[in-house]
Amino acid sequence: MSTTSATSGPSGLRGRHLTRRLFQLYIGLALFGASAALLVRGGLGLEPWGVLHQGLAELTGLSMGVVSIIVGAVVLLLWIPIRQRPGLGTVSNVFVVGIAMDATLALVPDGYGLAARVPLLIAGIGINGLATGLYIAARFGPGPRDGLMTGLHRLTGRSVRLVRTAIEIAVVATGFALGGSVGIGTVAYALAIGPLAQLFLRVFAIPGADAGSTAVNGGSSEQVILRR
Repeated sequence: MSTTSATSGPSGLRGRHLTRRLFQLYIGLALFGASAALLVRGGLGLEPWGVLHQGLAELTGLSMGVVSIIVGAVVLLLWIPIRQRPGLGTVSNVFVVGIAMDATLALVPDGYGLAARVPLLIAGIGINGLATGLYIAARFGPGPRDGLMTGLHRLTGRSVRLVRTAIEIAVVATGFALGGSVGIGTVAYALAIGPLAQLFLRVFAIPGADAGSTAVNGGSSEQVILRR
């Protein structure tokens, strides 16, 4: 489904609960960036796109947050040929996640021992699931990377699982080749993020008359994103 469903009608900048939805969007995106930074500091392996961001950061000397913003913008350009339309959440995702990531990396020091790295990994995955539920349930459109996946799913007719797996394998392989961190944390993230995100989507679903279009109940592209 096109992301237009996430930006029109009650899912756009109107309808009930707008203040709550905006709050969820930006808190969720900020926590998403912070959780990515915690996975970096945990040093036990990153989520797929984090592997690529870290590899590119190693190659270019840029911060991971800046790399995340650049990659997000490039991926957003790929929406043009597949006729995806961004929403407020899509554009906000590009900038807020990267800024929050760099801010958290600046605040949380490096060089922890294993006794601290495991809790950092667990916290990073848990907060990432919570953040995903917050910002997707706000219904302002998926992030650039998820929109690429749903767009290719619609364009090619291939299953979401196949498209997502192909993209993430390519991203991880490229990031690893550039020096990104792959480890037990990468596997743990892959296994845990789907169930966690579905849980928090239900927790943060917006109640009321317009709730029928939420990611939990509406069969929208946001729901498709989290099917594994």
